[in-house]
Amino acid sequence: MADNDGAGNWCLIDSDPRVFTELIKGFGVSGVQVEELWSLEKAEFERLNPIHGLVFLFKWRPGEESVGSLVQDSRQIYFAKQVINNACATQAILSVLLNCDHKDVQLGEMLFKFKEFSADFDPTMRGLSLSNMNVIRQVHNSFARQQMFEFDNLSNKSEEAFHFVAYVPVNGRLYELDGLKDGPIDLGKCQEDWVESVKPILETRMRSYATDEIRFNLMAIVSDRKLKLQADVEKLQSNLSDLNGKLTKMDTKKDTDAYLKLKNECTSIQERISEVNNLLHLEEEKRQQYKTERVKRDHNYLPLIVQLLKCLAKDGRLVELTKNAEKRQKQLTAAALERKKRKLDSANESSDDKSSKM
Repeated sequence: MADNDGAGNWCLIDSDPRVFTELIKGFGVSGVQVEELWSLEKAEFERLNPIHGLVFLFKWRPGEESVGSLVQDSRQIYFAKQVINNACATQAILSVLLNCDHKDVQLGEMLFKFKEFSADFDPTMRGLSLSNMNVIRQVHNSFARQQMFEFDNLSNKSEEAFHFVAYVPVNGRLYELDGLKDGPIDLGKCQEDWVESVKPILETRMRSYATDEIRFNLMAIVSDRKLKLQADVEKLQSNLSDLNGKLTKMDTKKDTDAYLKLKNECTSIQERISEVNNLLHLEEEKRQQYKTERVKRDHNYLPLIVQLLKCLAKDGRLVELTKNAEKRQKQLTAAALERKKRKLDSANESSDDKSSKM
């Protein structure tokens, strides 16, 4: 979605935390990863702290008004206009990264130099500079969806459009960074736990769509989970070592109560170390799965699929299996719509209860 294709072709990429995590690594950024959020519950956000920014995917509607106010002087915020098609995912991610000053996040040489180079540009010039960075475009396009067939000039102009925007805290204020806007959207003050300020905005935005619209996706850019868990283990092991040192110096006969108290603390820390090591193991398994899935995503399955369809048709089973698959898809869609409706009804009831108490 943009006005200019002059900077080369940018492909559509999947809204997938695995893709976005690998995309960020391809830019040379370290210390962060992308995680998908399945609800707006507080516990869902707390398990991922610290969160550096949110990326929200939704169905774009022309003329939709923003909730906050347009920032005219955006020099304190890194904002770039989107001037090319299909780049909104990468641009939303970069909007978070280029506005993040957390110690965990290392931009890498390429993005650091780009940020310095374009610091004094206006949003349009920043967008043009970004669109002409071949490295960024090449990394983006390396995650192109696998196309079974190629069609020339048969794009459907009436096809629904989806768009990514970013939400970031900057200097105590919450901003929406949408490359299709003329500047950042100021959404007001926010506290250290800034996600609590963005949740009602997302809820309102999702409720503004018809009840049968369920195509939303929310992802968080967070500190590298593996590095964080490793640091947690090291800290716990250091604490355990200190406590064990104190225990060896204690007289168990004279300081029985104090000894037992320290012993219990040691046991608690050992249990916590075991829990964190389990989480670390799961994180390592997940990353290995990411690598395997990328190989699968990049592989061309078309010859296998064609041969399989031929075999099914030859055995007279293709029509029946196709009808069963269509039936199953309708059932899954109906179930998803029902879940969405229940969530919206629950959110509306909660909102009504709050209003009645005021």
